[in-house]
Amino acid sequence: MKLEKKIGQLIILGFKGGSIDQHHPIVADIRKRNLGGVILFDRLLARKKNRNNIVSPAQVKALTTSLQHYSSSPLLITIDQEGGLVRRLKSQSGFPETLSAENLGKEDDATLTAIHAACTACTLKLLGINFNLAPVVDVNVFPENPVIGKLQRSFSADPESIIRHAAIWIREHKKQNIFSCLKHFPGHGSSQTDSHLGFTDISRSWQPIELIPYERLIHKNLADSVMLGHLFHENFDREYPTSLSSAVIETLLRKKLGFQGPVLTDDLQMKAITDKYGLEESVCLALAAGVDMIIIGNNLEYDPKILKRIIPAVDRAIKDNKISENRIHTAWERVRKMKKQLGSESWHK
Repeated sequence: MKLEKKIGQLIILGFKGGSIDQHHPIVADIRKRNLGGVILFDRLLARKKNRNNIVSPAQVKALTTSLQHYSSSPLLITIDQEGGLVRRLKSQSGFPETLSAENLGKEDDATLTAIHAACTACTLKLLGINFNLAPVVDVNVFPENPVIGKLQRSFSADPESIIRHAAIWIREHKKQNIFSCLKHFPGHGSSQTDSHLGFTDISRSWQPIELIPYERLIHKNLADSVMLGHLFHENFDREYPTSLSSAVIETLLRKKLGFQGPVLTDDLQMKAITDKYGLEESVCLALAAGVDMIIIGNNLEYDPKILKRIIPAVDRAIKDNKISENRIHTAWERVRKMKKQLGSESWHK
């Protein structure tokens, strides 16, 4: 496979609209640029629109069917469907209501957690969505945390409780052949600020217990993928946030914790990144640091031609020896291995 086609496979991209045809920009990205995945949103924040990719169950199913139709290899169709306050499939649009991680953790009933996880996984399966960017395994160190604790996204302040409920969540998704994602490495639960809005320093607040859920779930072989938070910790890396740090990815996550699966960034359009780095620069830094898949939500800011900028920028970085071809090939192999589990026979050889 040509290098540019491999680069395309490493991107998960957002797009506009509840339906597509052959003239839609995302179709060109899938067909011409070999886009690896898409992410679905209920709203388009850049245009202040309350509806985007998600309108109704039948409409979402039709959309995912169309997306796969235009792709010559299995397309990762991702969504943030945690339950509670953080969900793209909302009851007012006809989707089942599910409890938040915090509520499930407080109830501490394994059967109840399994019911809600199974409901989520079955819903995604029926809709044609194959990758849920959940569960959150952040330890609720700081309950007033504006993006984790206050939004009820953490199961608990106790790592053992998180491990117990996250394992149930993941196993129910595996039954439906839906990929899961542990987030936000190395732990967002102690942060005092929201990385969507700006620089987030966890150097003083972060605690070693925040690694425990990742370590144990990885060792249980329950980590399909891991998402990096846009977090700065001076003891991990004095220059880069965790999502752009080879010390965090290669040394802490891969060598110390032993994770060998796909590593994803959180949305690179979040202010914690864009306040300091351009999008093309941050994509290149992330890939060079050891990231396998880049999420560009294309939602906080919208550009239908965004991938036409990104792939050439990565290609230039390779030519300038800022990223090695082997790094791209390794990332592509991890994505390829993951996609093979979807069971499609149409995967590129």
